[in-house]
Amino acid sequence: MGASKTDHFTEKQNQLAAIAKALGHPARVAIIEYLLSVDSCICGDIVNVLPLAQPTVSQHLKELKNAGIIKGNIEGNAICYCINEETLSILQAFFSHINNHLQNKKSNCCYII
Repeated sequence: MGASKTDHFTEKQNQLAAIAKALGHPARVAIIEYLLSVDSCICGDIVNVLPLAQPTVSQHLKELKNAGIIKGNIEGNAICYCINEETLSILQAFFSHINNHLQNKKSNCCYII
């Protein structure tokens, strides 16, 4: 069996792509914004503030957790979710690198006509 397409890229590139993919849905962005405002919460709290059914919120939480963007800790019979700061540091470093590169660039490669 041949190598998968992701095998041709670095671990860091694959990790950033997984994070970006998870962020590619507005409901997940809204969940992250909510978690930032409350620090941590359970799924039911998110269901109460978003116009989504509980199974849909659970699926979005699963995608965010699989990408490492959020963490979930079991508290009783519920899972308490919070932002995974380590993963967001990786994302911040990536965008900082892009920003630094663009600020140091002396010429424009593309011109808006």
